[in-house]
Amino acid sequence: MQIPYELALGWRYTRAGRATRRNGFISFISGVSMLGIALGVAALIIVLSVMNGFQKEVRDRMLSVVSHVEIFAPNGQAMQDVDTTMRQAKQHPEVIGAAPFVAAQGLIARGEDMKGVIVRGIDPEREGEVTDLAAANALVLQQLTPGSFNIVLGQELAHQMGVQVGDTVTLIAPSGQVTPAGVVPRLKQMTVAGTFDSGHYEYDSAMVMLHHEDAQRIFRLEGPTGIRLKLKNLHEAPRVVQELSGMITEFLYLRDWTQQNKTWFAAVQVEKRMMFIILTLIVAVAAFNLVSTLVMTVTDKRADIAILRTLGASPASIMGIFMVQGAMVGVIGTFAGLALGLLVACNIDVIVPAIEQALGASFLPKDIYLISKMPSEPQSSDIMPIAIISLILAFVATIYPSWRASRVNPAEALRYE
Repeated sequence: MQIPYELALGWRYTRAGRATRRNGFISFISGVSMLGIALGVAALIIVLSVMNGFQKEVRDRMLSVVSHVEIFAPNGQAMQDVDTTMRQAKQHPEVIGAAPFVAAQGLIARGEDMKGVIVRGIDPEREGEVTDLAAANALVLQQLTPGSFNIVLGQELAHQMGVQVGDTVTLIAPSGQVTPAGVVPRLKQMTVAGTFDSGHYEYDSAMVMLHHEDAQRIFRLEGPTGIRLKLKNLHEAPRVVQELSGMITEFLYLRDWTQQNKTWFAAVQVEKRMMFIILTLIVAVAAFNLVSTLVMTVTDKRADIAILRTLGASPASIMGIFMVQGAMVGVIGTFAGLALGLLVACNIDVIVPAIEQALGASFLPKDIYLISKMPSEPQSSDIMPIAIISLILAFVATIYPSWRASRVNPAEALRYE
C-alpha cells in the first residue's frame, strides 16, 4: 500500500536537520517542544496518581472506623425493631455485614482533665463484620462485655488523658437526672480495657467504645440507635442507600460514607481539578511551542513548498504536510510522557525512598503525617483525558502555521532562489 506523500514528507521534515548544520536549530526546537510535552504529560500523571494514592490511604483509614452505610433513628432515639431492620437490610445483595450501635456524645474525666468525646456503643461479636478497626482489635474489644462497664479509648485520647490499661475514668452523660438537689449529670466509673489506633487523628483523639448494652444504660436508651452496614463495593454506597430506603419499613435515616465526610472529599476533588488545570497549562505551553517550530520550518521550506505547488500540489496538501509534522511531535511527546509518567507512578514506592536516602531527608515524617510512604494510584479516568487533551492541544497548535504554509505564493518564494 502506497503511503500518502503528505504523510511521508511530514515525517521527513520532523526528522530533518539532525545531520545538517543549516536545519539543526529547527530540529533542536522541535525536540524541545517534544520534550516539553512529554514532561508536562508525565508531571500530570505523577501528581494526579500521588493525589489519588493519598485520597485512597486517608479514605481507607476513615473506613476502618466509619461504616459504608449507617441506618439510624431520628434525634438520637432508639430504634423500635433492630432485628427486623437488620434482616431487611441484609436482603440487599450488596450488603455483606450488619451490626447495631449506639451513637452519643459525652465527657471523659480523670482527675482535673476533661475532654469531650464521641461515644460509640458496639456489639463486639458483630462489629468486625462492618469495620476493619474492630477486626484488627478483636482481642481488645472482646473485653467489652455487658455489665462490665469497660471502655476502649483512642490511642491519642489515652495519651492526652494520661491513662493506661486498667485505669478508671469517669464517663459523663450530657442529659442529667432529676434529684431533690436539682438536675445533676449522670456519671459512671469506667475501666480502661485497652486502646485502638485507627491511623486517623480525628478518631484516635476523640472516640471511645463500650458495649452497646452498657451505653444504653448510661444514656437511658431502650435499644441501639442505629445499624452499620458493610458493602461488597464501597463505591456503590450512594446507590445502595437509595434502594434500601424503599426496602426498610421503619421510618429511619440513611447515609453513606461519602455524606459523613462530604466536606473533605469535596475539598480533595477541588484540589485535583486545580492541579489538573495548572499542570495542563504546562502541556499547553509546550504544545504551542510547536507554533514557533512550524513557523521556522515553513520559512526554511519556502522553496520546497513552491516546487511542490508548481508540480501540482494543492494548498490542502501543503497544509496537511505541516500538520503531519506538528502532529508527529505531539503524538511522540504525548506517548513518551505517558510511558515516563506511568513508569514513575508505578514505581514511586522505590524511587522516593532512593531519593530520600541520597539526600538524607524524609519527605513524609511519621510523627507529622498519617502515612510514611508516598502512595500512588494511577487511574485510567485521569490518564485518558490527559492524553486526549495533549493531542488536541498539539493538533490545534499546528493549524495556523500549516495554513500559512498553504498560502505561500510559488512565484514570490522562487524569486530569489
